[in-house]
Formats: sequence, structure tokens, C-alpha cells
Amino acid sequence: MQALVYTFIALAAAGVGATAYFGLTFTPAEAILAAIVFGCVCVVLLERSLRQRAENRLERAIEDLSRLLATDAQAGAVLGQRINAMADINADQRLEGVEADISVLGTVIRQVAEAVAEIEERVAKAQPAARERMIAATQQVQAPLPPVREPEPTIPVEMVRQALNDNRLVYHIQPVVTLPQRRPQGYDLVPRLRLEDGDLADGVDFLPRRGGPDVMRNIEGVGLVEAITIGRRARAGGQPIKLYIPLSRATLSDSAASEQLLASLEANRLIAEGMIFAISETDWQSLTTPERAVTDAIARKGAGFSILNVRSLRIDVADLAARNIRSLRIDAARFIEAPESFTDFHAADIANYIARFDVLLLATGIASERQIIELLEDGITLVQGPYIAAPGPVRPDLMVEPSRPARPQLRRAEL
Repeated sequence: MQALVYTFIALAAAGVGATAYFGLTFTPAEAILAAIVFGCVCVVLLERSLRQRAENRLERAIEDLSRLLATDAQAGAVLGQRINAMADINADQRLEGVEADISVLGTVIRQVAEAVAEIEERVAKAQPAARERMIAATQQVQAPLPPVREPEPTIPVEMVRQALNDNRLVYHIQPVVTLPQRRPQGYDLVPRLRLEDGDLADGVDFLPRRGGPDVMRNIEGVGLVEAITIGRRARAGGQPIKLYIPLSRATLSDSAASEQLLASLEANRLIAEGMIFAISETDWQSLTTPERAVTDAIARKGAGFSILNVRSLRIDVADLAARNIRSLRIDAARFIEAPESFTDFHAADIANYIARFDVLLLATGIASERQIIELLEDGITLVQGPYIAAPGPVRPDLMVEPSRPARPQLRRAEL
């Protein structure tokens, strides 16, 4: 195509020279010069248009390349985000959860097979008396647990109310430690009442069981203020801690007390994650709809719950985890002596199964080294009790100083 254009230019230049010679009476030299000049001008214009066209084509190619590079950069960014997300996945923890589920499932299948075999054997032997005993035992297991009978306090409510007015209520702390290192995982706030003779009365001696809701609200309000003070101090020192704060239906059922509780949590969002409210299993199971709404609001503020005096682990752990239950407290001696009273799972599997829902088993009332060893064998690593450390005044560093490896004690340093 380009050669044809150049041919037309040459013909046009020859025509211009002939016209100049014959029509304009140019000399032969002038006519040839005119033809050459016309041909050169046409060639320059043609080359200029071709160059502009090439430059435009090159610019469009560069723009297309830029768009392709931008698309590649976006794809690389998305790929990087996916790689980071895959790197953040804790595969080991998920595998541990799967292994724990498989172990629990194997144990359950084995127990079911043994139970079926035993039933078939009893049916084959046609022992009505044995079947009746089995049915009675089954009904006894399925029957609701009897209510816990707590000892009545020895100090009357009026004396407690007077002591509160005299500011004789103090809060000590008792550590909750992890095994086997026995490092503090958190601290229980333990209310104590300073008597007129200077002695300290424990909670079982003065906390009202019936009546006196105003007294309980006052005691729990003081505990909340104490927890906020300790939590702020620990955070300012660069060592955030977990505090277990006593809570009961007396506070949850009172609108003013519950609103004050929620307002305090809202004002202390930075330390709310380390505040865990300890509520008894009886109170938790008997919560009314408004009281449950208050506990849900507390969970939304970031605080958690720990259920005290759990008598049975035949519960929906997933539902408890959804309501921000972080630990279930069981009596260590009873769990060691009769684990079947708590669960149908094997004692060594129940802790791993519950931990799958981010809920921990906390064994309380540790009284000997033997109990610690047996709990470790069952996978329970969170314990508390007089053998670990007795309640004591709060120290500035909020730590437990062991007097010997087996039984750490608290220093007697005041706030």
C-alpha cells in the first residue's frame, strides 16, 4: 500500500513538471525542479501523517498495558489478602478441637456399645428385677437435681447493714491459677466483714440467703468499685488482669442497680474484658426475662460470666458460650470422687469438649497435692482453693508470692 502511494506521488510530481514546462513556459531545469519540490513536499506530508498514526497507536498500546498492570496489581493485592488470611488461620488449634471431638465421640460410641451389650444381656437372661433397678436408676439420673441447701449466716442482716454503714466491709483477693506452672490466671474478689473486735468474717457467715436484697446490692456495688480500681491500676502498670466479681439476682433485678452497673462498664470499656461476674448456678437458671436482658447487655459491654457451684455438666455448652460464659466452676473433691454425677463423658474428655466452645472448667476447693495431680490427668488446668492460696489483702503488684512450690500464699500488704 505504501509503495502504491509513493508511485502516485511520483506520477503527480511528473504531471506537475510537465504542466510547468508546457503550460507555464518553464525551462526544462525549472520544470524538473518544480516536480522534485512537489514530490518532496508530498513525501514529507505522508511521512508526518504516518508518524502521527504510529505515535497514536503506541499511546493506545501503552494505555492498554497500564490497565493490564493495574488489573494485575489488584489481583496481586487480593491474592496477598487471601494469603494473609490463610496465614492467620490457627490450623493447630482447629486440629486439636477436631481431635478432642473425635476422642469424645469414640468414648461415647464405646460407652453406648457397652450399654447396649449390657441391656441385651439382661434382656436375654430375663431378669425383671434387674430391669426395674435399671429403670429406677435411669429415672433417678434424669430427675432434676435437688436444690442446694446452703448454710444460714451466723451474723444477722441488721448487724451486716450496720457494718456496711460503718464502712467495715473489705474485699480480699484469692488467685485462680493455671496448672502445672501455677501462674495466676485471675483473682476472685472475696468480701469480708470486719467485726467490732477486729476479726474478719467470711462471706458464708454474713451474706444473707433470704431477704436483705439491699444488703447484697450494697456489697456487690462496693465489689464493682473495688474491681474497677484494681483493674485501672493494673492496666496503668502495664499488667492487665482478670477479676472475678460477685454478682447475684439482687443486683440484676433492681433497675437502678443494673443501670449503674451498665454505666460503670460503659465508662470502663478498656478494662471490661478483664471483668468476669461470678454468679451461682441457682441464680443463673432462675433468671427472669428482664434479668437475662441485663446479662446480655453486660456481655455486649465486653464483660463475661463464671458460673459458681455447677452441679451437672449435662448442659448446652454452646448456648452458654453464646452468652459469654467463660468458665464453669465445679467442686474438685466431688468431681474426683464421682465424675459420673457431673457428666456421662469420660472424666479425661469432658474438659477438652467444653474447651472447644472457649469455656473453661475451673475446679474449686483444692485441698491437697493429690487432687492437683488427678485434675491434671483429667485435663483440668484451672484451679483454686486453700491449698493454692488463701484470700488475702490486695498488694500493689496484684501477684501471688509462693511460700513453697506446692502452696503459694499472699502477702499481707494493704492497698
